[in-house]
Amino acid sequence: MYRIKRLMGFTLGLLVASCAYAQALQKPPEVKNSNLSAVLFHQLLVSELSAESGDIDSAFSLMLDAARRANSEQLYERAVGLSLSARNGPSALMASQAWAKAFPASREANRYVIQILIGLNRIPEALEPLKKEVAVASVRDKLVAIALIPRYFARATDKKAATTTVEQALQSELSHVETGPLAWAVIGQMRLIASDSEGALQAAKNAAKLNPMSEEPAALALNLISPDRPAAEAIVKTYLAGSPTADMRMAYTRKLLDAQRYPDAYAQMLLLTGKHPDYGDGWLVRGSLELQDKRHTQAEASLKKYVDLLIPTLKGTEETPRGLVQAYLLLAEIEERKQQYDAGLQFLQKIKSSQDIARIQTRKASLLARQGKVDEARALIRNLPESQPEDARMKLNAEVQLLRDHKRFQEAHQLLGDALARFPGDTDLAYDKAMVAEKIGALDEMERLLRGVIAAKPDAHYAYNALGYSLADRNIRLPEAIALIKKALAFAPLDPYIVDSLAWAEFRSGRSQEALRLLRQAFAAKPDAEIAAHLGEVLWSMGQQTEAQEVWTKGLGLNAENETLLETMKRLKP
Repeated sequence: MYRIKRLMGFTLGLLVASCAYAQALQKPPEVKNSNLSAVLFHQLLVSELSAESGDIDSAFSLMLDAARRANSEQLYERAVGLSLSARNGPSALMASQAWAKAFPASREANRYVIQILIGLNRIPEALEPLKKEVAVASVRDKLVAIALIPRYFARATDKKAATTTVEQALQSELSHVETGPLAWAVIGQMRLIASDSEGALQAAKNAAKLNPMSEEPAALALNLISPDRPAAEAIVKTYLAGSPTADMRMAYTRKLLDAQRYPDAYAQMLLLTGKHPDYGDGWLVRGSLELQDKRHTQAEASLKKYVDLLIPTLKGTEETPRGLVQAYLLLAEIEERKQQYDAGLQFLQKIKSSQDIARIQTRKASLLARQGKVDEARALIRNLPESQPEDARMKLNAEVQLLRDHKRFQEAHQLLGDALARFPGDTDLAYDKAMVAEKIGALDEMERLLRGVIAAKPDAHYAYNALGYSLADRNIRLPEAIALIKKALAFAPLDPYIVDSLAWAEFRSGRSQEALRLLRQAFAAKPDAEIAAHLGEVLWSMGQQTEAQEVWTKGLGLNAENETLLETMKRLKP
């Protein structure tokens, strides 16, 4: 009885929805009879009862017939819904097409037709409905319709056919200044999904030609940035030179960070925080980069600015948000480097995050170790829970780093040896052990481990670089060292540390001028104390002692504790 009442409620709802009432105050409301006849009312009731009992085919047939009889959009949509619930694509298409035919102006019906045709993989047939969807009166509605197109084709299996259909549907918009940039960007997005990167880039160029200040071509080009496609980045830079959104500048910055182009990323963050001082994430990224470059005062100011912006928005929040966790951890690290250990601990105590217990405890361990309590710090790390499979590896990495930071290389070597015995095929462990082996003078072991990494992972540029640099630094097998480093550069051509390695090998080989060129390039890309040590030594050897000392001074400003820099200055300066 309850089910009958509920179904009656649905049908009566349709009855009420179909009634029209006059609203004039001067005379009593005019009573109009329902558009639903008793027969039609009964037909709807039977349709819903059939659907309730699982007989979707009968329910669909009755509902579609009722929709035609009543000429009701609501009933057409219900018929489509019934067929979709039964995963009956052909029936859904028939109902949606009947709906679109009965109501030619209905965009909802047209959208159903488009999506069902795509779902049935009848993509070319979606062309005309797609054209109709775009052919709306106002520019604003047209832009919305164009922007939604990629969503329709998100699950299309034939990506090339989808791209062709979209290109044909948007032909009439491609030369318009108002709609053309977005239309080209959508085409580019479709081409990119179809693995046609060059075609996508050409679409981005066409869009930018119509309006270089439009965000859509810049967003497309952003996804195409790579060393072999400089034109994509040029489109983004042109857009950013105008009045870009903060989100777009941040998106470009993340691309730069992924490519390890840290100076370029920092320049973008200076612009972002200057033009949008209330954009919190800009201060967080800026502070992270400043800390990475050991500019502690600037980093602290930037991170505290981020905290000040975020705190007022956290009313009633139990868990510390991810960005704030990162800011507090970085601020604790700054206090640690300033030897203000209690202040660092206070920042860590502000964090309430069950997901970050390991990170918090690891930073606490570092604070303990800085106070000479290395064994207590190791115990803190070892006692961390292991709720996820990767937790054990995280604990190992943290303990090894702790030992390396405090020059307990023999213990780190033993720890990594034990881990590698358990996981003999782990190339990351092998690489880490090789780096520690070098510190204890086990150079043959280091070379054996690095060659093992290269054999297992032929694209491991870091292993080629480490081995090549080690040979060059010891002034042995220099042609082999250069070949190894150039192999690393082939995989990571923009890495300033690998450029530094090549420069050092060239210097050891007697090619000081080439070494100087490479070192200037590396130091400009990444101001780093060790690169400064090498650049200064090359300058010194070429008789340019004044500039060498200037470079070393800059290096000390970056990291006054860098061993390579301190040793170089002690060895060369009178």
